Amino acid sequence: MRMRKHQWLRTALSRAYYCTFSSSFPLKHVTQSNFESAVADLKTHLKAADFVAIDLEMTGVTSAPWRESLEFDRFDVKYLKVKDSAEKFAVVQLGVCPFRWDPLRLSFIAHPHNFFIFPRQEVPIDSSSYEFLCQTTSIDFLAKYHFDFNVCIRQGVSYLSRGQEDEALRLLNLRYENELSEQARDVPLVSITDILFSERMKNRLREWRDGLLKDTSGGSQLEGSFLNDSNQQFQNIFYKMRPALSLNGFTSHQLRLIQSVTKKHFKDLASVRVEGESSCSQQLVVYTDSESDRDLLKKEVMDDYRRQAEMKIKAAIGFRHVIDLLSSEKKLIVGHNCFLDLAHIHSKFLGPLPLEAEEFVYSVNKCFPYIIDTKILLNTNNILKQRMKKSKTSLSSAFLSLCPQIAFASKESCNLTFSSSVKVEVQVDDTRSSSWISGVKHEAGYDAFMTGCVFAQACNLLGIDFKLYSPSENLACNERLQKHANLLYLSWINGDIIDLSTGHRTAESLRCRDLKKSQTGILFENIVLIWGFPSKLKTAVIKDRISKVFGPISVTSICRLDETAVFVQFSKLKLVADFLVVKETLERSNDAFSVLHPLSTILEGGNTCAASYETYKDICSSPISKLLFADQAEAVGIRWKTKLVERKEELETEEQDNFHEENAANTISVYVEQN
Repeated sequence: MRMRKHQWLRTALSRAYYCTFSSSFPLKHVTQSNFESAVADLKTHLKAADFVAIDLEMTGVTSAPWRESLEFDRFDVKYLKVKDSAEKFAVVQLGVCPFRWDPLRLSFIAHPHNFFIFPRQEVPIDSSSYEFLCQTTSIDFLAKYHFDFNVCIRQGVSYLSRGQEDEALRLLNLRYENELSEQARDVPLVSITDILFSERMKNRLREWRDGLLKDTSGGSQLEGSFLNDSNQQFQNIFYKMRPALSLNGFTSHQLRLIQSVTKKHFKDLASVRVEGESSCSQQLVVYTDSESDRDLLKKEVMDDYRRQAEMKIKAAIGFRHVIDLLSSEKKLIVGHNCFLDLAHIHSKFLGPLPLEAEEFVYSVNKCFPYIIDTKILLNTNNILKQRMKKSKTSLSSAFLSLCPQIAFASKESCNLTFSSSVKVEVQVDDTRSSSWISGVKHEAGYDAFMTGCVFAQACNLLGIDFKLYSPSENLACNERLQKHANLLYLSWINGDIIDLSTGHRTAESLRCRDLKKSQTGILFENIVLIWGFPSKLKTAVIKDRISKVFGPISVTSICRLDETAVFVQFSKLKLVADFLVVKETLERSNDAFSVLHPLSTILEGGNTCAASYETYKDICSSPISKLLFADQAEAVGIRWKTKLVERKEELETEEQDNFHEENAANTISVYVEQN
């Protein structure tokens, strides 16, 4: 009776936790213990949903300061930085919130789910997949908003990506084939110990087998032979309705010898390895009636092993079941500034991220054909821009600006401006609510809810009348949303937008209002990357020294990566080659003129390196992440100091090369004469 009370109390407390009101906001928390039931409910909600909002919380964003999004980052480099982030950091919480329009109540019904996620190695695959970084600022940020790390680590739902599942099945097939080949292979007797052990085992197995044949009941003879064994190495059991011996306390080599003895000397005995109750393998010797019965037994054992392993792999899929549901339903997915979110989803649940952005967007579009980013919506639509006025387009700001009546769930908080706003109710399990205190920001489930509310209100402002909306209509195909669908910010800072449907960039036509005008003038082929110079050297000094050599208007702009590296954009393409040639010439010269040259300040110390922009892309593509860019370049294997570039002119002759070197030498001489 007392045990039943304890059980009831645990169930009640568990249900109270998982359906708690986070700051009185109704939110479905999902961990290992209620994952299966939550997914079953979510499947029903997804089928009925008009759109699904998502949000992620991660353990970090950038693995090194120079990997942050910079003004001089080209679109392919931006993708490589996002790829690095998604591969190195973990997702610890994922919010999924289906929204369904209820024509009877004239409101959206939201079902916010807050999944705690934690990667565990539950099947034998590459262990590096379960290693991740933690960025102190991100962890501190999560702690600030009361993230429960204990629940995440101890009860978070694990997962296998589709790629990991394929790899686990491949390893299973390999192990299956190895098991069959091992059974067919004899073990050579290489020592006197092996010979004596094999002979002893042959006698013991014959004694046991003969006892079975003499005593049809199989009872008294078995007890006399093995159950009195002081070491308990042999235990009589039945396996698949057949008499069997369980072998205990033997080494792996001894078990292989027993397997070889059984195969060589006993036609009616089979040595098999089976999975025990605690997932530990158990070696058995089983009596069979005939050779065909022995073959049947071995097939049954291998089929059981394969089936159990496949079940274990399927069970380890975990949270990916949710991603598979989202993909199979082909619902409109709504996120807020969600390019990094989608990169994480691809890396964690689909497979390794491609090297090129175009391949990535194709893969994402194939899995999720309808995606809308509310940040793009707010920044590119004139109606919404006017409504937002000068408000920031962060999620919390957009939620408060467009949905105050939902944010505070109080009619008193709504002014006349929002009298025609879309109504949203929240349902968790069987409880529906339309009144609550504001939830916890940066909790994935609540952020997903906010994202969905912002989208619903944006649709209303765009003129989509949900009162006339039909459940059979695909909201993603609505003509008022078409030009905003499948567009994502590759970089919010630079305003680069990529079209998931085509892979094309549309930043020029959809330039955000806060984008600096100077960014439109970046010519990547005119950029030289310089690193390894003295750490105390200021950007202004670098520009001054280069301008003294190539002219006052030779340098358009300089962008600092970190204390060890800078980008220098030249006004003309030919100056890139000129600079690199002059640098290399100076480094080869050891005369007094080189010491007095203006660039000697940059080259001081002998560690300064320079190359074109393509080298920067190569360095960013490396999985290595060192704190300083100069250390990163060395870690990826760059040993040269200057990488010259080929001119794009049709005629690139040795005479021109000689001219560059002479020009570099003349530059040194002229500077010395002038000073």
